[in-house]
Amino acid sequence: MAEKRIAVFAGTFDPITLGHVDIVKRALALFDEVVIGIGQNTSKQGFFSIEKREEWIKKIFKNDAQVSVQVYEGLTINFCKKVNAKFILRGLRDGKDFEYERSLGMMNHAIAGEIETVYLVTEPKYSAINSVIIRDILKHGGDASQFLPKEVSADV
Repeated sequence: MAEKRIAVFAGTFDPITLGHVDIVKRALALFDEVVIGIGQNTSKQGFFSIEKREEWIKKIFKNDAQVSVQVYEGLTINFCKKVNAKFILRGLRDGKDFEYERSLGMMNHAIAGEIETVYLVTEPKYSAINSVIIRDILKHGGDASQFLPKEVSADV
C-alpha cells in the first residue's frame, strides 16, 4: 500500500479567508489528507483567539474528511514530522508572496530535504485578500464578509 500523501497548510488564519479555503479545496485533489496547522506564537496575541480560529476551520471543512486542523507551536517543519506530512502546502497571491515563500521553502528544504513545499497560485478573484487587511477592516467597523467564509462572517 502506498504511503499516505499528507500536506500541512500552515498559517495563523487570523482570520481564515476565502483565499485560504480555495487553496485547501484545490489541494484535496492532490493529497490524501490536508492538515491545517494553526501556528501559535506565544509572544504575539492574535486578533481572534486560537480556539475561535480552530472552531471556524472545523466548521468550514466539516464535510471534508480529508481535512483536519491542529494548533502547533514552533517550526512548521517539526510539525510536519509530527503529523507524518511529506509536503508543505503554500498559496501564492503575487510576486511578493513568491519571493518570501521561495526563501522559506529553500530554508525548510535545507533543514528537512524529505519534505517538499508545494505552491498553488490563488485564483485571481482572491489575490487581493489577506488577513492583515481583513483585520484592519474589522477593527474599524467595516464589513469584510465578501472576503470571508460564511462561517466566519456570521460570527464577526
